[in-house]
Parts: sequence; C-alpha cells; structure tokens
Amino acid sequence: MRFIFITVLVGLQSLLSVVAQPLDYYFSDTIKFNPDIAKPSEVLGYEVGEWHVRHDQLVEYLRVLAKQSERIKIETIGYSHEKRPLLLLTISNKEQLENIDAIRKNHIDKLNSTEQKHSDPAIVWMGYSVHGNESSGSNAAMLVAYYLAAAQGEEIDKLLANTVILLDPSLNPDGLARFAQWANSNRGAVLSPDPMHREHVEAWPSGRTNHYFFDLNRDWLLLQHPESRARVAQFHKWKPNVLTDFHEMGPNSTYFFQPGIPSRTHPLTPTKNVELTNELAKFHAKALDGQKQLYFTQESFDDFYYGKGSTYPDINGAVGILFEQASSRGHIQNTANGVLDFSQTIKNQLTTSLSTFDGALSNKLALLNYQRQFYQEAKKLAKEDDFKGYIVSADGDHQKFSAFLDVLKQHQIETYPLQENFKTYTVGDVFIPLEQPQYRLLKALFSEQTTFKDNTFYDVSGWTLAHAFNLPFEKLGSTRNLKLAKQPWSPSQTKQQKNLETAYAYGFSWRQYNSAKMLNFLLSEGIKARVALSEFSAATKTGTLQFELGSIIIPAGVQSKPQWLQVLNYAQNHFDIDITAIQSGLTTQGIDLGSRFMQPVEAPKVLLVGGEGVSQYEVGEVWYHLDKHLGIAPTLVEQSRLPTVRLENYTHIIMVDGRYDHFNDPLTAKIKDWVKHGGVIWGHKRGAKWLLDNQLLKASSISSKEMAEQFDTTNLVYQDRDKLSAKQRIAGAIFATQVDLSHPLSFGLQRSLLPVFKNSTWLLKPAQQPFVTVATYTKAPLMAGYSAPENVAKIAENASLVAHRYGQGSVIAMTDNPVFRGYWYGTSKLLNNALFFGALLTEQGR
Repeated sequence: MRFIFITVLVGLQSLLSVVAQPLDYYFSDTIKFNPDIAKPSEVLGYEVGEWHVRHDQLVEYLRVLAKQSERIKIETIGYSHEKRPLLLLTISNKEQLENIDAIRKNHIDKLNSTEQKHSDPAIVWMGYSVHGNESSGSNAAMLVAYYLAAAQGEEIDKLLANTVILLDPSLNPDGLARFAQWANSNRGAVLSPDPMHREHVEAWPSGRTNHYFFDLNRDWLLLQHPESRARVAQFHKWKPNVLTDFHEMGPNSTYFFQPGIPSRTHPLTPTKNVELTNELAKFHAKALDGQKQLYFTQESFDDFYYGKGSTYPDINGAVGILFEQASSRGHIQNTANGVLDFSQTIKNQLTTSLSTFDGALSNKLALLNYQRQFYQEAKKLAKEDDFKGYIVSADGDHQKFSAFLDVLKQHQIETYPLQENFKTYTVGDVFIPLEQPQYRLLKALFSEQTTFKDNTFYDVSGWTLAHAFNLPFEKLGSTRNLKLAKQPWSPSQTKQQKNLETAYAYGFSWRQYNSAKMLNFLLSEGIKARVALSEFSAATKTGTLQFELGSIIIPAGVQSKPQWLQVLNYAQNHFDIDITAIQSGLTTQGIDLGSRFMQPVEAPKVLLVGGEGVSQYEVGEVWYHLDKHLGIAPTLVEQSRLPTVRLENYTHIIMVDGRYDHFNDPLTAKIKDWVKHGGVIWGHKRGAKWLLDNQLLKASSISSKEMAEQFDTTNLVYQDRDKLSAKQRIAGAIFATQVDLSHPLSFGLQRSLLPVFKNSTWLLKPAQQPFVTVATYTKAPLMAGYSAPENVAKIAENASLVAHRYGQGSVIAMTDNPVFRGYWYGTSKLLNNALFFGALLTEQGR
C-alpha cells in the first residue's frame, strides 16, 4: 500500500513539473544572458509554459524588454477588432537600430539596384500564432524576444549585426486571448493528460479564429480585417527576405517544416524560392536532430494559395516558411508519441526560431540577391508576356469598385483610371498594367487557371479577385487608343455635401454596394420606404430619370418622423449615395409611385443560428457581413438554445453550413409554423439541405454521396486513395451562374452572369415550376480553380439559388456560401436582397 502511494505521488509530481520549466530547459547552458534584462518569469510571475500566456501579459513583458534593451524598438501597428494592440518589435544591434529608417530605405532602394553589399542586413520577419489556439508560437515568441534582448557573446553579436529582425508575437490577439482563458480556466493544480478532459476540447467558437470567427491565415490576400491590413502594410514597408509562420497541428503528429510537397507549389513561385527553402530546412533539421525530436518535411500542406502567411511572401520576393508543431491543446496531453507537454511544444518552436536565424545568416547574400532579382525580373517577364494588362469595369457600382481597388493598392499594385471611354469600358474604369514590380502577384490575383500539375489542394484552388467582386474584366493585348490618368488610382479624400429640397418623394438606386446599409439605417430611424418591383421613369428637377428594378422610394406623404428630411440628408452624405427628389407621383413611364408594385420594406431582425456542429467560419462570415456591410446586429443563438427562443421576435432566420443535430421534431414544427406565419428562412450548403430534408424547401437535390460515386474506382490501389479523394471533392473553385435579373433576389445586379465560390459537392436541381429557380450554373460553369470534369459536368445547369413562398413566409436556399471569407462582394448581394425583399416572393413551392 505504501509503495502504491509513493508511485502515485511521484507520478503527480511528474505531471506538475513538465510544464513549469526554468529558462535552462529552453536554452543551452552555453548561452549567457544579461542579468539586467528581465526574464519572462520576473514579469509574468510564472515560468514560460506553466500557464498559457494571456495577450495582455505578452504585451506587458515585451514592453518591459523594449524599455530595458537597446536592441529593441517596439511599436503598435494597429488594433484588433477587440482593440488589442498589434505589436511589431524591430530588433538589431544598437548601431543599426539608431539608423533604422536609413537601413530600411536602403533595403527597399536596393530592389532596383544591380549590386548588393555584403554588409547589408537581411530582414527576417518572425510571425507567431495566427491561430489563437495554436499558442505555443506566441509563448515561444517571449523566449525569442528575451534571447535577442539579453543573450551575450559573439554569436548574438554576429546575428544582430547582419540582420534586422521583425517580431510579430501574436498575429491573432483576440483568438489567443480566448484560448488562453479557456485553457487556463479548465486546468487544475494536478494536470490531466486525458484528451477527453474539458481543457483539451474547446467550446464553440474556438480560439483558432479572430473576433468574427475568421481564419486570419486565409486573409493575407483578401485583407478584410484590421490585423491583416496592419501586417501587410508593414510587410511592404520592409519587404522581408524571410517570413516565418508558426502553427500547431493534431496532438498525434510530430513537427513539420517546409519545403512540403514539391508538386503543390504555385507555378508563379520561382524555382530559386524552393531552393532557398530547402537550404533553410537543413538548419531546422540539424537543430531538431540535436534534440532528438521527430519531424517531417515533404508531405502534407502546400505552397499554392497565396493568401496564407507562409505563402504570401513567396509571391513577394521573400521566402515563407511554415512550421507546424503537434499541439498539447492545453498543458499536457496523452498522444500516440507519448505524453506531450506544453513546455516541449514551446521549446520546439523556439528551436526552429533560432535555426531560422542561423539559416538566414548563412544564406544572407543569397536571400538578398534573390529578392533583388525577383523584382528586377518582373519588368522583363511582363514585357515577354502575351498581353499588356487587365482592364476592369466598375459595372456601375463605384463603392464596390473602390473596395476592390483598395485591396490592390494595399498590395502595392497600381491601377490607372480611364480618361476616355474604351470599347465597352467607360471613364473611371481602370487599366492595370502588367509592367510593374508586383507583376507576379497581379497575375496570381487575376488567375483563371483550371488545370494543374497536382490536383490536391490544402486550401482553395481559385480566388480570382475580380470574380469575387463580380466585376467584368479582360486582358488587353494592346494599349493603343487607351487614354489613362497619369497618376495611379487612390481613394477620394473629399465628398461634396448635398442637401435635398422639399419634393413629392425621394428615390435612390439599389445598384451601389452601400445602398442596403443606407436603407437599413433609414428604416431603423423610422423612415418609411418602398421598393420598386417594376421599372419606371419620373420627373426630377434635372429632367426625367430612369429608376431600375429594386430602386428604393421614400414617399414624403407617409413620413411621420419629425425632421425626417434631415435624416435623408445625413444618410446620402454619410453613405455617399445620391438620393434624388421626385416631383410627382405620376411617372412619365411605367408604374406610378402609388402602385401595388411599390412594396413597403421593413428593417430585418435576424436570428443567426450557431453553436456546436455549425461552421464557426460561416457563422462569422455572415455576422461580419451583416455587421460591417449592412449595419445589422444579428441575434446569434446556439442551436441548443433555439427551443427557448421566441421566434416571433425575428423576421429572418439564417442557417449556414453545419450539422443541425439539436433540431428535434418539436423545434422543426416550431420553425415551420414561424415561416407559415410570415418568417423568411435562408439556408446555404447544409443549412439548405436541412430545409430540404425537413420539407420546408420544395425541391430535389443531388447528394454529395451521389457525386462521389460517379468516379470509376476499378483497378485502383491503396496508394490511389488521396488522388481519388482530390477528384471527388471541390477544394474551392469559382463557377459561373446565370441569374434571373427580374427576380427580387437579384435586384441591383447588372449582369445575368454571376460568379460564385463553391467548395461543396451538394447540389440542388432546378425547380420544375417557373419563377422558383433564381440562379442556375451555366453549361460550362468552371471559371477558375480545379474541379474534376465529372463534377463540372454534374454541376452544369443545376440550381444555385432556389426560393419560394411557404404559407405567408419564404424559404430561400443556396448551394454555396454567398459571403465566403468576407470578400465575395458579388454574391453577398443575394443575401442582402433576401433580408430586405425575401418577404415579397409570390410563387408557392410545390
């Protein structure tokens, strides 16, 4: 009995000790540190790895280091959605730090030089924990900063003399804070290694994502969030030679670093980039070998999608390196490789941080020369290309167009407005010349590639920016007769203030992107508005004006809010949308303003279903869209709480992709009754499938199983399973749909062709009755990205968007996510229309 007690006690002490490690656990005893520089434990009150560091603690420690060390300059480059500071530490020796602006300028100037000096420092960007629940990175960042601030000796002196290190300790502060709170609040004094323990199984939504549940590691190209915009601005300010991106993966894995799978590198990435990646890999292997740590390199992951932190550098003259550490997902966990503790995961990230420094130092001149050649080759490659650039139309929506151009500008891509009409393009549209430093990135953003050397993708295979914004564009083989502005496009800084005079009614177009946001504001302010279900022409002070389908009309005679005209004046100036005064209710052509085809609209009250089983990404994307682009605060309810919610308080329910396991028969009956009495329900992907399975949606489908079974598996061997899986899935491609422009769900669209983003194989068939199918895939629908020919043929001419009445309410279903990653401005208009005009449908489902 006494032996058992001692054994258990020793075991418990062992579990406790593995995460409370002193500095000599992390660093070699050959490294000497300046005793005047604070150790992490002296600020945090605990050893690194004993607890998950909170973001505020991380910020506090790094600011202490910056005060104590003459090697560190710290700045706040922006703020997260939750207003946490985004820190960037610039680290070098004292002499270089005192002259840092000149060093940065010299580094940028050398991109156009034919000569590189051996004395020029390499710029190394160290980025940690873009996924907040992969927190070993940010915890290791403290140790990296301490090493750079306090280490002494010839080795650190040489490093700091030959590099400028930019340290981004937390790429996702909001997610890191969320996860640290979870992991710390669910651990005990005696740690539990059981993977089923609550500490290791996060609640929905996880700390992987930012405030709006977005994966920030997919936002480097798209730039929809302040974290990404601040980071990319600094990236281009400095143009680093190496950028590291520290992640975690499943607990039962080991450690990964690139090069990754050679065949899954984007073809626009130069071969020399891959060679340098392999050179740096030798240093990581040596360092991990020295610590007897298991790792792998040329399997899994890829370097294809340029919107990831480890791949964006590759299209910008740098070398991006992805690191993936097996995750303890807490403080200690049993894994296939034995007990994994948090301290070990941190140590591995520190080890490869230091090996990155060694590799960058040894390959300094090669890295500097490569980057210089990368940008100098751009001009030559552009001249040799078979076209001169892209011409892009605003398509009548200057707000959406400005958002598109602003993304390009942040990537340092220059665009030039047309000064005269050209073919079908008009003044204000833009030409984007290939001949500019960002030649490769420009081609990547406009790529419509559909065939690939390797058809297996870790992330999306198509991301054409103009398609996402639903903007017509084409390649130009010649710029003859093209009259362009001398200066590149930049956002307008001045807005002319406009004031409305007394009139019979007022109207504005639904074409502009901010129209929906302005309408919601007006409705919320008590302004009564109607939507035109038919075109008409009306007299204004400047002449007769044509009003399109979906135009919003505000009759003066029905307004009851005091000073309502002042609200209109504020709105048109604030949202930058012209409101036109209409002189009479008798129109010159089409319906009159009192017509039955002028239907009242109401402010949406949206219930957004989330919770366990539902995609946190898609919930976040819808939430972000409603919040940012419409000014709507949805009520976010976990599906487990839905039975207790009074549905009559809402006009709309939105169901995104997910498993709706908590929807039992009583809840389903409750939702059906709510729709019958006037509610509007929207579902996309598996949200739409739930509508179909529960007979709210009167349609038929093609299942994902049926799509998968169309592939011939005869004579396949075991090693073919990944190739088969790659063919069966749609990793993320762009498809063309044909839209009924007369339908209320299409109001504001200018073309019947509407690109959609697709990453699901579940399909809807077109409805047999007319007026129910709003959008169908075209006969040859694949526009960009990879999809197996069998899938493309099956998708062709099937339905993308179906909508009909259900009792007094409406059911709307889409096979795809209209607000994917926040940048699909084109299809997001469909969701906007469902919110404001979804109750106006007239056709019953059968």
